[in-house]
Amino acid sequence: MSDETFVAGINSVRSALKFGAEGVSELWLDRRRRDRRLAELAAIAREAGIAVHQQERDALDKAAGGVNHQGAVARVRAPAARRVQDLDAVLDAVAGPPLLLILDGVTDPHNLGACLRSADGAGVHAVIAPKDKAVGLTPVAVKVASGAAESVPFIQVTNLARTLEALKQRGIWLIGTDGEAQSTLFETDLRGPVGLVLGSEGKGMRRLTREHCDLLVHLPMRGRVESLNVSVAAGVCLYEALRQRL
Repeated sequence: MSDETFVAGINSVRSALKFGAEGVSELWLDRRRRDRRLAELAAIAREAGIAVHQQERDALDKAAGGVNHQGAVARVRAPAARRVQDLDAVLDAVAGPPLLLILDGVTDPHNLGACLRSADGAGVHAVIAPKDKAVGLTPVAVKVASGAAESVPFIQVTNLARTLEALKQRGIWLIGTDGEAQSTLFETDLRGPVGLVLGSEGKGMRRLTREHCDLLVHLPMRGRVESLNVSVAAGVCLYEALRQRL
C-alpha cells in the first residue's frame, strides 16, 4: 500500500512496537537467525496481536532498502501528524523545561526523517512544522526516522507564526538559526523552555518566522562550505541543548 513502509533494525523495530504498535501490521524476522533480541521482538509483537513471519534474508534486504536490518523488519502504516490543538496537551504533560524543534519549510522527507530521529535521541518533546510548502509524515520520512515518527509528537500547523506567538505566551524562548547571526549556538543558554527554529534546505527561515524568534544564533563554520544540511544542523543544535541539560 502507498501509505505503508518498512522500519528496519532491532532498535528501530522495538521503538515502532513500543510507541506505535497500532500502526504495525507485520513483523518480519530472519528465519536463519536464533537471537535473543529477535525473540524478544517476536514476543512483543505477538502480545500486541501483530503477525510475525519468518523470512529469507533476501526479502529482508529488499524491504530494508539498504538499511542494516539486523534480521528484523516491521511493515508499518505511516503515522498521522497531530494537530495544533494537541500542542497544549503535549506541553502540559512535560515535566521540566520543554525542548521543541520547529522546522520552517523542510521539504525533503529524508531530512524530516533524520530530524525526527535526532529529536528522539535528544529528548525533544515535539517537532512542529507548517502544513503548507513543507513535507509531512510520508512513508520515506517514517522509514528514515527509524521509529522516531511514532515516539516524537509531530505537529503540523496551519499558521506557524501564530503558533510561535502562542509558544512565546507560554514562556518558551524561540532561538532561530541564521548564518548571519552575531551569537553562536555554543554561547547560548539552552537549559530553559526552548524552541529551536530551523529553516528550509535552500532559503532558511521565512521573514515572519525570523521576526518571531527571540534570539538568532549561528553554527561556527571553519571550512569552505557556508552551511550544514538542515538535518545535520538540527542534530548539532539539539545535542548541544541536551549537553547543557545533563
